[in-house]
Amino acid sequence: MKAVVQRIKSASVQIFEHNYSSAISKGLLILLGIKTGDTMDDVNFVADKCCNLRIFEDENEKMNISVKDIKGEVLVISQFTLYGETAKGNRPSFTEAAKPEEATPLYEKFIERVKMNLGDSKVKTGVFGAMMDIKLTNYGPVTLTIDSKRNF
Repeated sequence: MKAVVQRIKSASVQIFEHNYSSAISKGLLILLGIKTGDTMDDVNFVADKCCNLRIFEDENEKMNISVKDIKGEVLVISQFTLYGETAKGNRPSFTEAAKPEEATPLYEKFIERVKMNLGDSKVKTGVFGAMMDIKLTNYGPVTLTIDSKRNF
């Protein structure tokens, strides 16, 4: 499981085909990729790491506090293209990305775990598998990647 985590001042998602939109203020935008074979261990590791990353500034302007500490919000967006392989040719291959029937339940469990860490009202999402328009104001900029397979 991979996550691209961006510290943001604001972020929003709009999905025209579903007549859906959602927005958050200060917090994190998490783009989540799920790989074939990912498990609940991956879900728990990545969700907990995202919620506890100390990437917000303390009173001394040092990145020393988490989104949980600032009572920030999180926007979670499914992003299978994080597993796009580009080593050969110019067209990405997505063979490592989990198929929807495997990925959807893990995506939902990830959201549940983040809500467990931060509270239901602090977590917003996109729609799994939908074409989405994402807007954000990256603060810093601060952008990090988390890969559960590199950390076990």
